[in-house]
Amino acid sequence: MLIDLSEILSLEGKTQVVEAPVSMDSFQSRLGEFPVAEKEPLTVTITNTGNKVLKIEVQGHITVKIPCDKCLKEVPTEFSIDMEQEVDMKASGEDRIKDLDEINYVTGCSLDVEQLVHNEILIHWPLRVLCREDCRGLCPVCGKDLNEGSCNCDQSSPDPRMAAIRDIFSKFKEV
Repeated sequence: MLIDLSEILSLEGKTQVVEAPVSMDSFQSRLGEFPVAEKEPLTVTITNTGNKVLKIEVQGHITVKIPCDKCLKEVPTEFSIDMEQEVDMKASGEDRIKDLDEINYVTGCSLDVEQLVHNEILIHWPLRVLCREDCRGLCPVCGKDLNEGSCNCDQSSPDPRMAAIRDIFSKFKEV
């Protein structure tokens, strides 16, 4: 959804409150595509503070299904969107880049709600997602979900990544 900012820019001190629906059904990034489980309309408050500076406040929630890092089950992860930003509408795109102001959701006289939500999700993306704290993951041999029970795979075979260390210990045993 695009919100037109031209009317609010014309009246200093004016405040506009918009209930903006979120239309994205999936979140896409370099990490992949993740389905949106729940979304609620965002409350966007835009205030013209004067001298072509807009104060933008956004509140809302969106839930994205992210795979567990160990067993790959989808985990509903809630992102609280609670943002407050001042945007100088006099500044050009080049000036914003020089000031390291990476506001890419305001273009011309429009505010792109979808881009704003995308940015907020990306900023708050968790480093690790687990379906539960004691997730046992997948069997490295057959791929069975070990949270649902153990498998009959031979787990005694050593990890090939540890071969160099195993060689060091075997040399010490010979001495």
